[in-house]
Amino acid sequence: VMYKEKPVIGLMPLYDEDKESYWMLPGYMQGLEKYGAIPLMLPLTDDYEELDYFIETCDGFLFTGGHDIDPSLYYQERKETCGISIFKRDKMEAYIFKKAVFNNKVILGICRGIQMINVMCGGTLYQDLPTEYESAIDHHMHPPYDQIVHGVYLKGPLHDLLECSYISVNSYHHQAICELGNDLQVMATSEDGVIEGIYLPQCDFVWGIQWHPEFSYQNNEASQKILEAFVKACQERGKKDEIIEK
Repeated sequence: VMYKEKPVIGLMPLYDEDKESYWMLPGYMQGLEKYGAIPLMLPLTDDYEELDYFIETCDGFLFTGGHDIDPSLYYQERKETCGISIFKRDKMEAYIFKKAVFNNKVILGICRGIQMINVMCGGTLYQDLPTEYESAIDHHMHPPYDQIVHGVYLKGPLHDLLECSYISVNSYHHQAICELGNDLQVMATSEDGVIEGIYLPQCDFVWGIQWHPEFSYQNNEASQKILEAFVKACQERGKKDEIIEK
């Protein structure tokens, strides 16, 4: 059956507290579909048995953007400048991340996603970048979100993938990595020194980026290559499982 050749990628759900609803930006799903994946939005739950089903079923996970991570996860007091947190989502993602890394599943974190990877590895965040990090760069752009607003310097796997040392990106975040987590390596830094790309070298593919390919993949070559590499890594992970099953 053809669909079995496609990797299944679990997406962390977005939550709208005003409407009490789960939702998804189409770009996350369409960007993955474009490169041959089956995207699957997960329910917002901290039922670990239910989450174990998805950890087994999915070849990889996309940690999407969204609410601020609760500062208690990185052992800090919440500042007034910190935004709303959805603790159930934090708990859910923490569990999935640990189990996914243990099972060498593929992970891509976008925006909040890179921050979650960093926190899970013992790092900290700027709870409010504008007041805690002096910069001339606007990290919180206005729409349309597929435009470029600042540059990032690349190294490591991202440099190898894009075959260049500098790209321009879109930017929409008010938190960012402060102290880098254990075992993580930096692979992108913005012009003002903010860490914007990380990876976990001991895993086949655990990447985090601070910018938003889900908004720009239709017209931005770097965004296309990142999503394509993520889907390809999920596909290869799925093939490994098939070999084990046989």
